[in-house]
Amino acid sequence: MGEYSKALSSFERSLEIRKIALPPNHPDLAFSYTGIALVYNNMGQYSKALSSSERSLEIRKIALPPNHPDLAYSYYSIGLVYNNMGEYSKALSLHEQSLEIRKIALPPNHSDLAFSYTGIALVYNNMGQYSKALSSSERSLEIRKTALPQNHPDLATSYNDIGLVYDNMSEYSKALSSQERSLEIRKIALPPDHPDFAQSYNNIENDKDSSIISNTNKDTKVIFERLLSTTLFSIKSVVSLISTQDLLKNLEETLNYFQSTFNVQK
Repeated sequence: MGEYSKALSSFERSLEIRKIALPPNHPDLAFSYTGIALVYNNMGQYSKALSSSERSLEIRKIALPPNHPDLAYSYYSIGLVYNNMGEYSKALSLHEQSLEIRKIALPPNHSDLAFSYTGIALVYNNMGQYSKALSSSERSLEIRKTALPQNHPDLATSYNDIGLVYDNMSEYSKALSSQERSLEIRKIALPPDHPDFAQSYNNIENDKDSSIISNTNKDTKVIFERLLSTTLFSIKSVVSLISTQDLLKNLEETLNYFQSTFNVQK
C-alpha cells in the first residue's frame, strides 16, 4: 500500500503542475488522470478510479480526433474498472468500443488490439460465457504471436488467461498445458523473484488437483464435492484423501471412510 501511496502522490503532483502550465483540455492532463485512475484501481478504490478515468476520457474527446488510439485506451481503462465493480455489461460495451477504435487506428496485428481482446475475454469469463471468453483469448494470443518476440511476457499472460478459461470449463488437461506454457515463457522472460511465478505455480497445482478429482468415478466424486462444499476441506486436502481412497478395496468401504472423516471434522 505504501508504494501505491507514493505513486498516487506523484501522479497528483504531476496533475497540479500540468493544470498550471497547460490549457484546461490539453491531452497531457489526460495522462495524469489516467495514472491516478490506475493507482486507485489497483488499490480497489473503484469509484475514485472511475472518476479519474472518465475525466481523462472527457479531455481526450475534446483534444483528440474521434479515432485516436488514446481514446481507445481510455475506454479500455474504464472497462477494466467496471469489470472490477462487477458491472459486466458496461465493461463489455467499453472494451468493444476500444477494440473498434483500435481496428480503425492501428495495423491489424498491433499488440494494443490484443489488450482489447483480453479485456473482452475477461468480462466474458466473469459472466460465465466461456466459449466467447476462449475465442477472444485465443485471438489475443494470435495477435501477440505475430506482434511480439516469442518469449515476451504478454504471451505468457495470454496462455495464463486461456488456461483459466479452460479451468472454468473443467477441461483441466488443456488448462494445465496452457499454464505450463505460460510458466516456460516466464522462466525465460522474467527475473526469478517476479510475482507472476506465484500465479503460474498456483494455477498449475490447482489444475493438477482438479484433474485428479475429475477422473474419479461418479459415486466417489459426489463425496469429494460434498467435502469441498464445506469450509473444512481445501482441494489439496481432498486430493490427499483420494490418494488414501485408492488403497481401499470397494466403494462401500470408500463411502464409509469419507463419511467417518467428514463426521470427525465437523
